[in-house]
Amino acid sequence: MSYFSEWSKKIEDSSDQQAFEAYVARYYELEQGAYKEILSSYPDKVWKMPAAQMAAELHFDGDMEIFLGFLDGIQSSLTQELDLESIQEDTPVELEIDFEKLLYNMHDAGAKWLFGLEEWNHVFDAQQQEAVALKFRKDHIAVSTKVGRNDPCPCGSGKKYKNCCGKNQQN
Repeated sequence: MSYFSEWSKKIEDSSDQQAFEAYVARYYELEQGAYKEILSSYPDKVWKMPAAQMAAELHFDGDMEIFLGFLDGIQSSLTQELDLESIQEDTPVELEIDFEKLLYNMHDAGAKWLFGLEEWNHVFDAQQQEAVALKFRKDHIAVSTKVGRNDPCPCGSGKKYKNCCGKNQQN
């Protein structure tokens, strides 16, 4: 069984709630440390090496399952996708990160403990960080379109809404 399969199995199995919560808490702790390492080494460090070495440099303490969970999380922010199922200790892994997309995805995930890291200042200045946050907020504004009484009916009949589907609506 691959490390990624083991990760998927553990993260989906919540039968023992206490063990599950401990596992997720450990993941969040290691994930935060990994992002601190990546962001603080920007732009000097090239993240291209065997998986086990990368896991060690990102402080995953030899826990390849959780490292693969981290790779699964960062996958959508990479310029080239990884085949997570096939990654073993000696598999070469390259992380070409689109940092703007990464910050946006952290906002999307609601991961304040990640998008609020001080280390983001190594990558973007405060204005750039705020621009990404603003873009996220603009993209996630809830919009509803209310049909006016005198507008054409959305059912396509050609009648006014008040004389068609809105006829039985009570105001």
